Amino acid sequence: MARITFEKTAQDGKARTGVIRTPRGDIRTPAFMPVGTAATVKAMLPESVAATGADVLLGNTYHLMLRPTAERVDRLGGLHRFMNWEKPILTDSGGFQVMSLAALRKLTERGVTFKSHIDGSKHEITPERSMEIQRLLGSDIVMCFDECPALPADRDRIAESMELSMRWAKRSKEAFGDRPGHALFGIQQGGLEEDLRQASAEALREIGFDGYAVGGLAVGEGQEAMFDCLDYAPDQLPQDKPRYLMGVGKPDDIVGAVARGIDMMDCVLPSRSGRTGQVFTRHGVLNIKNARHMDDPRPLDEACRCPACRSYSRAYLHHVFRSQEIISAMLLTWHNLQYYQDIMAGMRAAITGGRFAAWQAEFHAGRAQGDIEPL
Repeated sequence: MARITFEKTAQDGKARTGVIRTPRGDIRTPAFMPVGTAATVKAMLPESVAATGADVLLGNTYHLMLRPTAERVDRLGGLHRFMNWEKPILTDSGGFQVMSLAALRKLTERGVTFKSHIDGSKHEITPERSMEIQRLLGSDIVMCFDECPALPADRDRIAESMELSMRWAKRSKEAFGDRPGHALFGIQQGGLEEDLRQASAEALREIGFDGYAVGGLAVGEGQEAMFDCLDYAPDQLPQDKPRYLMGVGKPDDIVGAVARGIDMMDCVLPSRSGRTGQVFTRHGVLNIKNARHMDDPRPLDEACRCPACRSYSRAYLHHVFRSQEIISAMLLTWHNLQYYQDIMAGMRAAITGGRFAAWQAEFHAGRAQGDIEPL
């Protein structure tokens, strides 16, 4: 089976566009990965997610290992068949969820033991077990098992955590083995400390990976601190491999990250916001709950091609949200995912055309306008 490769096709400033080629299809970068935590992007059919322009989904190792279990998914033909998604899937390692969700967790050199947040059952994830789970799931892009301390944390804690993650990265690579058609990404850690990030990057380069993630950001440090880190962190990683910023973010976070050399991102925000009535548009964020939409026959965004904008009014979307109808989550999630993919397509075209700075200025100006005037 062919190897997964990355080809950069254009660069404008630090912003890059290119293609990650996989046996299951090409991933156009910059790429936004909708999050299918439990083998589904909530409120969406897989074919609807594909229709927005998504080339790749993220699946969650921690959630899938607990329910329905990786072994069951494997017996049923792997995650792609199980969830009816034939395009590439990236799985995270489970590390972040263990740290943030699991009860009574215990961290050692070997790995992490924890109690399930679902039923209290006891489990262990080690770098070796994380690789096994992701192999059973059959994901195309596999992430190293790492530890991600919440920020703010003191420098000693961040350094200790980063060094442990680098030892785990080495064990992850050894356990991953040689799997043509599948890629393993290393994860840079080091908090907001430039020298620790550099040390982490050097350790990962020495081990050698198919791609590199910037981990440990978007964990409470704020956008300014994150951008300060991204001013140097992607440059510390190999130029010829994809760079993935984990768990980001809001639309302006994503644009800022691409401007600093990031190729891939994921976030639950567009789908979670859709379920809570928060809508992203070219003119900023609106809340469909607000009474101003009650009699408004206009679409959310007249330039959007999603079904919510093509076929339904703000008044209808307000009504079904207030009535707690399931179609509300479906339509608003579809719209938000479409908006995110439209941003990615816009950036890819702008980088290719050498007009990324102008595109960024238009993007920020449009969002600064705010929502259209109420009727």
